[in-house]
Amino acid sequence: MQANEIVTHNEEDAHLEALRMSQGLNTIEQTIEWLVKTALRESVKRITGRGRALYEVKGKHTPCE
Repeated sequence: MQANEIVTHNEEDAHLEALRMSQGLNTIEQTIEWLVKTALRESVKRITGRGRALYEVKGKHTPCE
């Protein structure tokens, strides 16, 4: 996957750092990723009324009969 560069300002950096510490994350990049995933989950939940997985769900592979 292609990496995108995100530019932040001093005030945003302070908020991201506080959030990073409160969530126990190691880097600001992880914090931004956490924020994006959280926003996506909440948006999907508002649209569909249900939570959805943001990862591949592997189930039983049984042939259709």
